Parts: sequence; structure tokens; C-alpha cells
Amino acid sequence: MSEGQELAMGQQSDPAIIQQYGLYDDQILQDFINEKGKAMGAISHRPDLEYNFRLLDSPVVNAFAVPGGYIYFTRGIMAHFNNEAEFAGVLGHEIGHITARHSAKQYSNQMIAQVGFMAGVIASEKFRNFANEASQGLGLLFLKFGRDHESQSDELGVEYSTEIGYDSHEMADFFNTLKRLQAKSGQSIPTFLSTHPDPGNRYQRVHHLSDVAQEGLDKAQLKINRNKYLQMIDGLVYGEDPRQGYTENNVFYHPELLFKYPYPQGWQLYNSPAQVQMAPQDGKALMVFTLSQEQTPDAAAQAAVKQHSLSVLESARTTVNGFPAVAMVSDQIPQNQQTGQQDPSKAIRLISYFIQYNNLIYVFHGMSAATDFNSYSNTFKRTMTNFARLTDQSKINVQPTRIKIENVTRSGTLQQALSSLNAAQNDMEELAIINGMMLTDVVESGTMLKTFSKQYNKVAQRTQTTTSSPNNATNSPSSTSGQNQTTTKPSLKDNTTPTNTQQPVKQERKKLGKIKKP
Repeated sequence: MSEGQELAMGQQSDPAIIQQYGLYDDQILQDFINEKGKAMGAISHRPDLEYNFRLLDSPVVNAFAVPGGYIYFTRGIMAHFNNEAEFAGVLGHEIGHITARHSAKQYSNQMIAQVGFMAGVIASEKFRNFANEASQGLGLLFLKFGRDHESQSDELGVEYSTEIGYDSHEMADFFNTLKRLQAKSGQSIPTFLSTHPDPGNRYQRVHHLSDVAQEGLDKAQLKINRNKYLQMIDGLVYGEDPRQGYTENNVFYHPELLFKYPYPQGWQLYNSPAQVQMAPQDGKALMVFTLSQEQTPDAAAQAAVKQHSLSVLESARTTVNGFPAVAMVSDQIPQNQQTGQQDPSKAIRLISYFIQYNNLIYVFHGMSAATDFNSYSNTFKRTMTNFARLTDQSKINVQPTRIKIENVTRSGTLQQALSSLNAAQNDMEELAIINGMMLTDVVESGTMLKTFSKQYNKVAQRTQTTTSSPNNATNSPSSTSGQNQTTTKPSLKDNTTPTNTQQPVKQERKKLGKIKKP
């Protein structure tokens, strides 16, 4: 890949990545990343490259780079750093991937993991084309590097962070935090270690590299800046932000846009700025919930027909909890890659609802293989026809958990210190990890620690959007899957009026999960 192609790839990927995750609104933290990133880029092996740094609104603990000088840090990883030096080490590691052109080499070798749809986890391959189209072609590239590349980037991370004045030993300590997160499991995908595999003995190796890099230097002058960094992340949102949509007892709530709908028990749900995706673990069905930029349900249906090359089997006007809507059943028949002809044996059948609410058009697509559609049709309709206005103030007034920086008032163990700061017992281990300590470690009076603004780990299911399987709930709709039904003709609700959806209308999508209330 030439440098021009590398730059073009970065410029093309950046808007898609921002759309997928959204940017986190913290100018002080963004300015900090920009300042350190520019300083490090200037002393790197590619100082003439224009580097761009983004702070993503994602709880996932990850940092990554794409060709062309684009580097991304999630708020999730920023919450887990405990000083500037840890950040600088990871920053140097990511710049190292770019200066060594690891990303470009991986792309050229086609060693690519597509992460546009649920990190490639919850649905089978046949639905990914539709899912990617539905999110404007978001096929994000997260390149999984080999161990040799990781080792080289560790070396460059030590070199670069040391050259701009930081103690790179802290970088080694942060890898221990990552390993504890991995051992804890349950982390969203992708985590740092899923795309940056541990080359082995990384902790000892980075400490050794740091000793070599610091030979002849006044080590007392190397910066760590723990308190300065902690003060900067005070108030950072931790975990999922319920203001952008959250789940509770198999119901999805959006407190900003004031709607709710149930989703099937046992299905996984993923909320992104572009859309909400729901699927059973076997990947045989998929529901997509998003927004249309059209002005009416009819126009939105017409646009979907054109955008996804749908063959309409049935379409009708209806209402959903008093809201004007269009319901439609259609087929999407893919082409045979070898012959270029449509292949009916691989047809995907969809049921779609286009619902007008608060001057916006909300769109549900439920899809499965045509041969499985009757098994899922009622499940799809239960979700779509229960879309409703959200009026419960207890669901509307939810607030995210935030990082809260507090001073220890009495020397003792970390557990004692956290208890004195009123941390919940269920949060102790998580707080130990994000503070980079063990609960038995001794902390001195006056030490700054990360705590949570409110209890985070509840005994019951946390009220947040998750990519994990939802917990069982007594008031959730049940799924009808796996059992073929005798019905052969798709049908809509009886209180519908036929409508024409054949005229194509151009469609552009707004963001859903993380847009502001209109």
C-alpha cells in the first residue's frame, strides 16, 4: 500500500468510526490527547505525517490506530489510566503501529476483522450485508496485529514516551491492568488485548526496555503526573451512558427521545449511534432499529425498498400505539457471486415497521432466512408493535455512573480506604482494577483514588445497554424460535390499509443511539 493509499484509507475510515461510536464531549481531555499526540508525532519516525486523535464515546477499554495517522482512544480506556505516563506509553504504542506501517501491512495482507456489525459476534454472515447497508456501510477495520508487530510497537512506545519526558515503566504497569480486565472477562468487544495480543512476558520486557531507554537520564525528571491526570478525568462517564439508551428487564428505553420497546428474552442487544441491533445467540435472525430522514412513513418505506433492493410482498398503513405507521413484508434476494444472477435459495425475508413519532420516523427491520421467517414473525411483531411513548419519570431521569476522584483521609489498605469513601461492597474489585491496585495494597492519607458517583455493580441486572445475553425477566416477552410453523404466507395486522411502496425515494440516515433530543 502506498502512502497515498494509506492516507486515503484513514480519511475514509475516520467518519465511519466516529459515526459508529460517537465522540465524547470533553474538550479538556481532547486537548490533552491532542497536545501529547502532536508532541509525540513530531519526534516519531514519521514526523511529517499529519496525526489526528479522537476521543470516542465508548465504554470499551480500547485504543487503536488506522492507516494514515488516525489514532483513537475510548473513554473506557481513559478511565483505566492512572497517570499521564500510562497514557503516554499506550499513545506511543499506537503511533508505533503507524510509523512502522503495521496497519498498512495488515490491510495489504487482508488480515482484517470486520467489526461493523456486533463485532461479528451475534449474527450469521448472511445478515451482515444488510446490517452494514442499514448503517451506511459501516465496515470498520480493526486490525489484529501479530506478536512481532506488538513487540516492535512496545519498543517504540517506550522510545517515544521516554523522549517526550515520561517514565515508560508505567506503561508496563498498565498492561497488568489490562490482564486483570481480561481475567475478569465480560468486557465488551473489542478490548485492547483482543486486537493487540500479548507477545508474552510483556510486563518484564517493557520494564527492561525502559531501563535501557532511561540509561544516562535523570530519572527523577521523568514525569508520571498521577494527580494531574486523575483531576482531569474527574466526572468522566464510566460504563454505558443510559442517556443514550439502556435496557432493563428486556425493555429498551431512550430517556432523551422518550420511547421504549421490548425485545425478546435471550436476545443480545447492541446500541450504537447509527442503530440498535438485536439478535438471538444462534444468529438465525436479526432486528435493526434506526431512524429515517424521510418525512412520512410512506416515504420511509419507499426509500427502504430502493436502498436495500427489496421485493415487496405485502404493505399496509396501520397505527402503533396511536402513531401513524406503515407495515411491510418483503424479500431481499442476493446475487450469486459467480453467476451474477439472483439466488432465491438464499433469500432473506423481512418484516418492517415505519413509525412516525415526535416528528421523526423510526424504522424496525426484522429479518431471517425466508425458510425460517415464520418461526420469527410473531417475535418481530411483538417488539415492533409495542413501540410506545416513554412517560415513566423514573426511567427518564436516569443518570450515568461517573468517575469521582476523592482523597483518602486515613492510611490503610485500599479496601479500607474505599470503604471510608462509602464505596459499595459490590464495586470493590472493579474499583481496585481501575485504580491499578490490589485491595490489600496500602494507601497513604491524602492519596487520590477513583470512586464511582453512585453504585455501579448492582445485585440485579444493571440498567444499561449490553452486548451480553440479557438476564431472565418475568415481565419480558418470550421468543418464538426454532419451531417451524405451518403458516406459509406472511401477514400483517388486520387493522391495516394497503399502501404503495414501489416509488423510490432517496434516503439518508440520522444517528440514533447518541443523538441529542430534537
